[in-house]
Amino acid sequence: MPRIGRILSIIFLLTVAVPFCAQAPYRAQIEKWRQSREASLTRDGGWLSVAGLFWLKEGENTAGTAPSNRIVLPRGSAPARVGAFVFHGGKTLFRAEPGAGVTSGGKPVQSLEMHPDVPGPANFIAIGGLSMQVIKRGSRYGIRLRDSNSRFRREFKGLHWFPVAEAWRIRARFVPYYPAKKIAVPNILGDTDQELSPGYASFQIDGKEHRLDPIGEGNQLFFIFRDQTSGKETYPAGRFLYADGPRNGHVVLDFNTAYNPPCAFTPYATCPLPPAQNRLAVRIPAGELTHHPAAPRK
Repeated sequence: MPRIGRILSIIFLLTVAVPFCAQAPYRAQIEKWRQSREASLTRDGGWLSVAGLFWLKEGENTAGTAPSNRIVLPRGSAPARVGAFVFHGGKTLFRAEPGAGVTSGGKPVQSLEMHPDVPGPANFIAIGGLSMQVIKRGSRYGIRLRDSNSRFRREFKGLHWFPVAEAWRIRARFVPYYPAKKIAVPNILGDTDQELSPGYASFQIDGKEHRLDPIGEGNQLFFIFRDQTSGKETYPAGRFLYADGPRNGHVVLDFNTAYNPPCAFTPYATCPLPPAQNRLAVRIPAGELTHHPAAPRK
């Protein structure tokens, strides 16, 4: 699976993974999905707990609450010096400060090789309510910090949505690419990845045809799109939408389940942005509305 595909699979699992029940009324299905979506954000380890991102430099990267550290942890959350991430040649070794109380998988840690999320799976170290992992973005490696007492989590007031409207559950024609072609997917870091797209979804709104290119393969398609509500009612950079793989030449695009990327909730996420061809010249007043998170401390 391509690099972004692996990352997006993680995002999906961290966001929501609740199947619809065919017997339940449509509105009840959507409301249940939305409740699960909100619960996934607020849970331990959810996106609202992401409280820091620190890019690694070659050599020693110290971590702790003292301002002299390269990785500065929230005040009062840990000792002044927790340890150091020693980074060299794309590999990261964590060395704990004696007596710091660092664990991994519930066991005390003195020294631990840290595996990045790509290709994954990543491993974590923890101290108190904090956890840290290594992430890889392009040629860069960084430490992602999660804090169970994150200000974003404490001050979260809930999600807001357009009213559920079954008209925005659209059956689209799916046109395969033979072979699957690569599309340019930018991200907020300024990088662009070439990701495989298996085809495009073609659909009509008010008699005009529109199309979206997904990323993914098999039973799950992932769409990153922007529309004329973006920057007004919805998140400026665009939204995410998952759909089941095509059946009998069609896919169902349920825009009632379109949702904001992690970057809407924390400034420390590294979100993909809509490909140029997925910027739609039409309003799609369905799905998740804009969220206004607290600004990071300076």
